[in-house]
Amino acid sequence: MTLTQWFIFFLAVQVIHFLGTWKLYHKAGRKPWEAAVPIYNAIVLMRIINRPRWWVILLFIPIVNLIMFPVVWVETLRSFGKKTITDTILGVITLGLYIYYINYAGDVTYVGKDRDLKPKSKSGDTVSSLLFAVVVATIVHTYVMQPFTIPTSSLEKTLLVGDFLFVSKFHYGARTPMTTVAFPMVHDTIPLVKTKSYSKWPQLPSFRLPGFEKVEKNDIVVFNWPVDTVRFFRDKNSIGIRKPIDKKSNYVKRCVGTPGDSIAIKDGVVYINGAELKLSGRAKPQYSYVVTTDGSLLNDAYLQKELNVTDGYGRIDETTYIFSALTDESVARLKSNPGIKSVERRIAKAGEGDPSVFPHTKQWNLDNMGPIYIPEAGKTVALTKESLPFYKMIITEYENNDLKVNGDEILINGKAADSYTFKQNYYWMMGDNRHNSEDSRFWGYVPEDHIVGKPVFIWMSLDQNNKPRWDRFFTTVGGDGEPVSYFKYFIIALAGWFLFDFFRKKRKTAA
Repeated sequence: MTLTQWFIFFLAVQVIHFLGTWKLYHKAGRKPWEAAVPIYNAIVLMRIINRPRWWVILLFIPIVNLIMFPVVWVETLRSFGKKTITDTILGVITLGLYIYYINYAGDVTYVGKDRDLKPKSKSGDTVSSLLFAVVVATIVHTYVMQPFTIPTSSLEKTLLVGDFLFVSKFHYGARTPMTTVAFPMVHDTIPLVKTKSYSKWPQLPSFRLPGFEKVEKNDIVVFNWPVDTVRFFRDKNSIGIRKPIDKKSNYVKRCVGTPGDSIAIKDGVVYINGAELKLSGRAKPQYSYVVTTDGSLLNDAYLQKELNVTDGYGRIDETTYIFSALTDESVARLKSNPGIKSVERRIAKAGEGDPSVFPHTKQWNLDNMGPIYIPEAGKTVALTKESLPFYKMIITEYENNDLKVNGDEILINGKAADSYTFKQNYYWMMGDNRHNSEDSRFWGYVPEDHIVGKPVFIWMSLDQNNKPRWDRFFTTVGGDGEPVSYFKYFIIALAGWFLFDFFRKKRKTAA
């Protein structure tokens, strides 16, 4: 929906509210016209139902308002004596239209100032507490911090499969929800039932609150997969689905190129503006290798425990092994093994075209591609039939223009165009596991409005056997050097609190 459509929708809601409540406002000692004034009517309504005025803010927060509207309907009914279970059910299932009945046909009396706001039963108290908890958790999940699980090995050695992260929304600025009707605190699928968790209509325009830092090269970033067309992550049966931006699958990769950069990959090495990209201290890029032995067997325990090999490997003949991912450190240790004759990186040669590689029109591959310009907001590029494949998705999908090509003529929104000016910034994201990562090399740029947040903390980590990796509990994601676990300090602080609380209560009892 456009801003104009949202404005019309907002006005329509105000008219519906006025027509359904003006008599109730009058019975509560207010002026009927107060039910017609946008926002002010909500403030007045909070006074009528004897609830805090800050509830009005919750009515305008997407997703949270889906919880708050039924609460306000029920509170309105109870403020006019309609407090039976039947009244509550009617108020909710009619989407608040039951209030119309009591406004015009109901012989009701205002009791809002005199009624007890505390739940009269344990079940009522439980429901009230649960609703409050869901509201708070939804706000935190949307605007502050979101839990995230690492599902693949594309950033292996920095982030492991089975790491449970907290992703900060406020570092880059929290993105307000675009999808307004959705199940709270889940992404694109409702757990267990495996059904879609959202409605594609209506949609809010993209907006991001101010952050305190920008996405920089070497940052690990969570973002919405730009070309997502599946119902849920790893779904193989529903290809072709068009999803709202904020309901596309969450990916996590390392940012290697920022707006305005020129990126190239030569023999698997990333170059930015002609210079080799210097990775952060914790980044350990991995490549696929062919290892030749003198006939000696490579023991699994040796490979997994001493060399820390976590991706697939296999022996293809008596002297040859294929490793899908090895770090430079593991390669150096293999080369020092007396039973190893050679260790060679598997690199696709320049000129060996791979049609799955962006922009799908060049003789490029995962190890040799570019240079590629990374678009920057406000910058203009020339458009030709040769350059158009680089920017086609930006023009049509990410920035919502109509694009047509008639022979050598390029038409944007019906007008001939030989250049294009970008409306937002774009980024180039890659996994450290260079030969086992689905990233920008396949689908190109990541738009700024797809950025979700920055992983900052690993609070738990489980290996493939669901056994805890204690050394990864309570470790930070960024920084240089080996990660340091703060888990023991957390346990000490927790134990200290329990001791303090125990003696405090004991002293109160003695007094």
